[in-house]
Amino acid sequence: MKNILFKNTITALTLFVTLIGFAQNKSSNTVSLDVYYSKIQAEKNPQIIDARGPEEFALNHINGAVNFNLESKDYEQQLAKLDKTKPVFTYSIGAGRSVWLADDLLKKGFKEAYSLEGGIANWIGNGKPFYANSKSKLTLAEYNKIIVENKDVLVDIGSVYCGACKKVKPVLETIKAQYGTNLKIVEIDLEDNPQFIADLKIIKVFPTLILYKNGKIIFKKEGTADLKKQVDLALAQN
Repeated sequence: MKNILFKNTITALTLFVTLIGFAQNKSSNTVSLDVYYSKIQAEKNPQIIDARGPEEFALNHINGAVNFNLESKDYEQQLAKLDKTKPVFTYSIGAGRSVWLADDLLKKGFKEAYSLEGGIANWIGNGKPFYANSKSKLTLAEYNKIIVENKDVLVDIGSVYCGACKKVKPVLETIKAQYGTNLKIVEIDLEDNPQFIADLKIIKVFPTLILYKNGKIIFKKEGTADLKKQVDLALAQN
């Protein structure tokens, strides 16, 4: 019995140390948009990897990026095309798959690998150059008109491929059921509105929620934490 407990303890400690090590690598490999962009600008032919799925990449991506990730069937062949002596820049919808990829590149002997904090949301959301296969359904002028013509407006900006964004939807339904037509709810996805998100220039991560009252921003937050509570408090202050 003692031997079993001892082995379980050792296993747990090993797992904990492994997770700590990964977290440290994750932190050191993830850089801000300013650092990421400046490093790319310093390269003549930057090696940029989109670590999302092919369907996501086809809709929008950073100019000059190639698409593959850890689950790609030709992963090793794709890696062989890269120069290990030069920096590699990875990104995904946020900073999940891109962090894993950057970590794997370093383990395989690449000199430098950087993951973009906030992912494609941060890049497009701050107006950096990108490719999109369709025009936005919503323009900045139309958006501003919605804000002006409605007293209270709650805006949800995200992506259909974003796991965290999906958690916002049931919260929005609860808010919608409570306030009805007294609160205008606008849901904006990257896939339908890439240029609009770029023109807005205030998005750093998905999802981002913005509440307007009489044309002014009451709060701008990332994620669903306390969203319902914050909306209730803000709307109670007429």
